[in-house]
Amino acid sequence: MDDIIREGNPTLREVAADVEFPLSDENIILGEKMLNFLRNSQDEVTAEKMGLRAGVGIAAPQLDVSRKIIAVLVPNAEEIEENEKGEEIVIPPKEAYSLATVMYNPRVVSHSVQDAALAEGEGCLSVDRDIPGYVIRHARATIEYFDKEGNKKKIKLKGYNAIVVQHEIDHINGIMFFDRINSKNPFATTEGMLLLD
Repeated sequence: MDDIIREGNPTLREVAADVEFPLSDENIILGEKMLNFLRNSQDEVTAEKMGLRAGVGIAAPQLDVSRKIIAVLVPNAEEIEENEKGEEIVIPPKEAYSLATVMYNPRVVSHSVQDAALAEGEGCLSVDRDIPGYVIRHARATIEYFDKEGNKKKIKLKGYNAIVVQHEIDHINGIMFFDRINSKNPFATTEGMLLLD
């Protein structure tokens, strides 16, 4: 957590530089370290030992590196079912993560007209205060990015995954999540907006 810069640091307000291909070892290692940080932050024992706040995404500018690199690690939720005795049992997901990747030079190439926001609001590893309000984002987004081998990828995301990636892409463009909250009415909604739990 000590390596993560906090709001007020000018790097968080810069538009980050594109990374060049083939990737340098430094950029590959940075991407892997970012993904590893997220994995550790989501493991309760490791997070407590290392003093980490849980995160599902991180961008290179948050590490004071102004480059277009983001890592996202979104776990799938466990399901709770009842057995024959009426006891609740936890069913682990078939796939551990719904999204687990490092994206180089990611950008939104198309998006839905419909907006979405998290009902609980958003948080950020670079922001140590609670900022209430709906962070208005696109409900669906198509993202273009490069993987570490330099292959161009295109993925369509919706709901929570779309919100996580848009949050991180904002970071590489110098935008903080609270910039997207209506300052006069933080809980204002747009027509047809999806509120995600």
